[in-house]
Amino acid sequence: MDPRSEVLLRQAELFQGSLLLAGLPADDLLGRLPGAVGWSWHAGEQQLLNKRFSGRCSFGVAPPPGEYVAAVLFLPKSRELTDYVLQALAAQLAGRPLYLVGEKRAGVERAAKQLASLGRARKLDSARHCQLWQGEIEQTPAVPDLDALAHQFTLELDDGPLQVISLPGVFSHGRLDVGSALLLEHLDNLPSGRVLDFGCGAGVIGATLKRRYPQSELVLLDVDAFAVESSRRTLAANGLEAEVIAGDGIDAAPRQLAAIISNPPFHQGVHTNYHASETLIERAAEHLSSGGELRLVANAFLRYPPLIEQHLGACQTVVERNGFRIYRAICS
Repeated sequence: MDPRSEVLLRQAELFQGSLLLAGLPADDLLGRLPGAVGWSWHAGEQQLLNKRFSGRCSFGVAPPPGEYVAAVLFLPKSRELTDYVLQALAAQLAGRPLYLVGEKRAGVERAAKQLASLGRARKLDSARHCQLWQGEIEQTPAVPDLDALAHQFTLELDDGPLQVISLPGVFSHGRLDVGSALLLEHLDNLPSGRVLDFGCGAGVIGATLKRRYPQSELVLLDVDAFAVESSRRTLAANGLEAEVIAGDGIDAAPRQLAAIISNPPFHQGVHTNYHASETLIERAAEHLSSGGELRLVANAFLRYPPLIEQHLGACQTVVERNGFRIYRAICS
């Protein structure tokens, strides 16, 4: 059981009836709270929860409609995403409690101040290195407008400006990260065919690829609902069309790909997690056609070349700069 869920269950009498759990972990909490439903923006966790508790956890960028006696937010990593979700939940909870639970090191005390802006807030419990807070929604806020919260910026690229739309919680929200900037400079000479942007974020790489290779079929994949929505908006803002899918890892990707391009994630919440990127390398060959290419950017300290050579073949370092490297390998 996740320690945040354990803290919640220490006060189980507060969480009976029609309860909305937002950003909940994929543990047994729904089984312990039979009247509760979940809202997740992580495709992998939502998939696991729906396998165990069919139909009780929704996926997307907005909470499921309904009349709830209360809601609980499991603290997200991003302050901007916390703001949005708190507002979205509070809009459905006039006069009813909104709870916040999170790890101390994840900034739950800071987030409690955000909760307090919606009504009186008080700490109910502190255990398992986590805290549980309760807020009373005194005045119902308006439903937050994602369009108003989006960061829109322009990248001046060699083939013209690219409009980027980034939503709260998306990696490198509102700016271009160093790894993606380097990868943008080295997208030449890709094989033609179906191309995957793995871990698409706000869609910068995928939109650039579609513009540079208009005859290729582009697929953009991310585990996060806000990233998927950001990518769709970035494509639309540039008059581009591509398939955007939500899924947890490379197993969710199509087969027979000509190329996989990626700035793979290595964080989940406040924790470092290399599972998605390592699994991508280990299973890329299952998704690539013969002669297909894996091209990814990664921090230089990560020892990816031996793993790439073990599962794909010869690994070429295309460039190294500012602590990042681009690796390239061809599937035999």
